[in-house]
Amino acid sequence: MITMPDTLPSPALSSNAEKVLSKRYYLKGPDGKVLEDGRALFWRVSSAIAQQEVKYDASTWKEADLARAFYDMLSQGIFLPNSPTLMNAGSELGQLSACFVLPVGDSIEEIFDAVKYAAMIHKSGGGTGFSFSRLRSKDSRVGSTGGVASGPVSFLRIFNTATEQIKQGGTRRGANMGILRVDHPDILDFIRAKEKEGEFNNFNLSVGLTEAFMEAVDADAEYPLLDPHSKEECGRLKAREVFDLLVQKAWASGDPGIVFLDRINRDNPTPAQGEIESTNPCGEQPLLPYEACNLGSINLARFVRPARLVEQAAREAVDWQNLRRVIHLAVRFLDNVIDASRFPLDLITERVRSNRKIGLGVMGWADMLFQLGVAYNSQESLDLAEEVMRFVQEEGRAASVQLARERGAFPAFAGSQLAARGMEPQRNATITTIAPTGTLSIIGGCSSGVEPIFALCFARNVMDGERLVEVNPYFEEALRSTNDHSPELMEAVAASGSIQDMDFLPAELRRVFVTAMDISAEAHLRMQAAFQKYTDNAVSKTVNLPNSATVQDIERIYRLAYELGCKGVTVYRDGCKSVQVLTTGGAGQKPQPGKASVVRQRPDMVAGFTQKVQTGLGVLYLTVNEVDGQPFEVFATIGKSGRSITAKAEAIGRLVSLCFRSGVAVRDVVAQLKGIGGEHPVFQKKGILLSIPDAIAWVLENRYLKGSQPVVAGSGQDLQHPRCPECGGELLFQEGCHICQHCGYSRCG
Repeated sequence: MITMPDTLPSPALSSNAEKVLSKRYYLKGPDGKVLEDGRALFWRVSSAIAQQEVKYDASTWKEADLARAFYDMLSQGIFLPNSPTLMNAGSELGQLSACFVLPVGDSIEEIFDAVKYAAMIHKSGGGTGFSFSRLRSKDSRVGSTGGVASGPVSFLRIFNTATEQIKQGGTRRGANMGILRVDHPDILDFIRAKEKEGEFNNFNLSVGLTEAFMEAVDADAEYPLLDPHSKEECGRLKAREVFDLLVQKAWASGDPGIVFLDRINRDNPTPAQGEIESTNPCGEQPLLPYEACNLGSINLARFVRPARLVEQAAREAVDWQNLRRVIHLAVRFLDNVIDASRFPLDLITERVRSNRKIGLGVMGWADMLFQLGVAYNSQESLDLAEEVMRFVQEEGRAASVQLARERGAFPAFAGSQLAARGMEPQRNATITTIAPTGTLSIIGGCSSGVEPIFALCFARNVMDGERLVEVNPYFEEALRSTNDHSPELMEAVAASGSIQDMDFLPAELRRVFVTAMDISAEAHLRMQAAFQKYTDNAVSKTVNLPNSATVQDIERIYRLAYELGCKGVTVYRDGCKSVQVLTTGGAGQKPQPGKASVVRQRPDMVAGFTQKVQTGLGVLYLTVNEVDGQPFEVFATIGKSGRSITAKAEAIGRLVSLCFRSGVAVRDVVAQLKGIGGEHPVFQKKGILLSIPDAIAWVLENRYLKGSQPVVAGSGQDLQHPRCPECGGELLFQEGCHICQHCGYSRCG
């Protein structure tokens, strides 16, 4: 380890960044206590990666100098690598890549090998992608046993269950991508796989579309289904009907997404090694089987010259010279990560070091646009996006060429498409990827990836019921410059997240400071296409639509994505998930990661209590059974069997039980029931009980929520929008994944 300089400056971290690092990234001892701070973490990572320079005699850097250059980038939030590198570099685990693709062969041995390998990868902090297209269709004959196959969707369930069991043991939650070709005989079952919410909750699903299929859609023709073994036609479907079903399911739940396999494989740099058939969990990194990739992102918000020095076009305000310097450092960093990483399988090590793929991308794009006074949904922003990403790609390739001179080209270069096109030898088969940066952008203090921001300011509930409003710093600065800033305005903006309806604010302010839901779906997609034009791999980006969006709106987006050259697309209609990611726990209890919309099975034995409550309709006997000290099921009994009121009480009890068994927090159940009026209210010593549901709320609040802030009647969370299972904040869907901007939680790891 390179010795840490005594004069090394400490990073300036926000409270949010410190919280995320402490929870997920700092090394911890056997007792769970944190062993390092931000300074130690960034030096651990920087020095471990810089040490790889010793392997190359022709290096232009001394290890100690390079470690300090890396440290400055990381600690200042200028560049950050993917999470496994921050977590594991310089540690015993040493697995530093985020993205893996594993093959799923058509035998029990190959299928369960893939399950085992995925578990090993998840344990080490990586995410996995699979194509299930090689598996024979359901009900086809299995020659070795004489039985019938159960099909890809049934095996997808096994992979999902395995992830559910392993995720708690790893450094972060396992995540998967499942892909099936559109010409697989079981494609309709796959498209419908997430009809029931909670199914395959550890998977993102995408349909692999071909150009032949898209042409059949346009021609309103049939297309052939192909036997996975013989590749011979085994049936036909109407392309238009399959496409319509795909669009309808995406409208209903956001799943499945789509990837364009032919387009991905045209950019496959090493086709001699096989076809690319899958991507990583969020879709931005197409990979060959047994291939992995490490990613990193440059914070564009840090490359804008002070506005007072600039009167020219927006591009003139970009600090291109400093950006070039950071790109070259970042490429060297990511290439060194390959040498430093210890992979869970020899097969992966061999393929990674043969191709040496890296994925350098960007974050802070929305913040850069705010500083430049450029609207996200403008032609100027699209032009600038192309210019910025072209610069990153060209300079990234130049850096890789320089590394090839020092270290040699990637071993598979001679047989690659790069060599066939007469390109100069480079160190890495691919250079650029636009990755999700949900957690990294919190650490870096910037907007996420190339997404617009979701809200200009939002309210956060902290300890003792205190409510804090957090404001985008560039928005706040702009408000102060126009003398429009006030606490009252901040509260109003926090309530809606947007200023588009606030006509009293300057028009220029409203033009520039737009949010994800202020922007049309087409503008979202055109931004993705602009970055894709100069990205070797793919772009992680979500096309957000309002709840009122139609199926036809999504169809237009899918067709436009194909026309504009995207490699895939993920859409998300606001509020389309009717059941949230649920949490458990009353006041003072730390929420536990819940199973999204999964109803827990009843144990054979439970214990509880029965409370007698006088209501205006008679004596209510409320039995509450508990698991781990929290309510699990409720039985409400009143009057004699057969009466209408008895049936209603039983119905309420069943529904409340379903909520608790699905993980809904006590506070949210109480908020929904409390204050419901009835025909016969009754006075008690501690107040008035309005009805049976109000009485149930009274019992639950007094039993489980004593000492916490009183529950406001009707203040339950919006079940149309998912909530974070760790902090209770709203989960936002962007970059192909649900993420929490409050604490950094991500459903994709």
